[in-house]
Amino acid sequence: MLIERLKALIIERSLKISEEPIFKLSSGKLSKYYIDLKQITLDPEGAYIVGKLMYELIREFRPDGVGGLTLGADPIAYAVSFVSYMDGRPIKPFVVRKEPKGHGTGKQVEGLLKKGDRVAVVEDVITTGSSSLKAVQACRREGLEVIGVFAIVDREEGGKENLHKEGIELYSLFKLSQLI
Repeated sequence: MLIERLKALIIERSLKISEEPIFKLSSGKLSKYYIDLKQITLDPEGAYIVGKLMYELIREFRPDGVGGLTLGADPIAYAVSFVSYMDGRPIKPFVVRKEPKGHGTGKQVEGLLKKGDRVAVVEDVITTGSSSLKAVQACRREGLEVIGVFAIVDREEGGKENLHKEGIELYSLFKLSQLI
């Protein structure tokens, strides 16, 4: 079963556990747990499994696009896009820059989307949800309808609640408590 294989890969390659909180997260907080999902999403087997499982998670929402804040979301979006194409229901990938482009059109969201398109924002790991919220806000500024945030792992540290306050639901393949 693919979900069990992904869980095994995450535990084997991506999850680091320490007795003391020594891992600095993007939020600045120190944690006993660190999850480096690029060890999965940048691997051929891992990319396929993530693409397939994330596609299964989002396809019922019928999005036009899938993407999120670069860099963590990029391989997920590409994998989902590829799997969706193979299923005959193509979903276009997009990338959200951390800042709007400083030249040309000044775009922050890159992809083949148009105003009014429905999009799924993807993330590798959700902690507080701040990265996802940046992506959601950038998408909304572009006139895109965000249908939800979809993550591989929810660290269960307030991200779901913070997103909910902004009217966005979080869907995840795993919660950290299922991995430790």
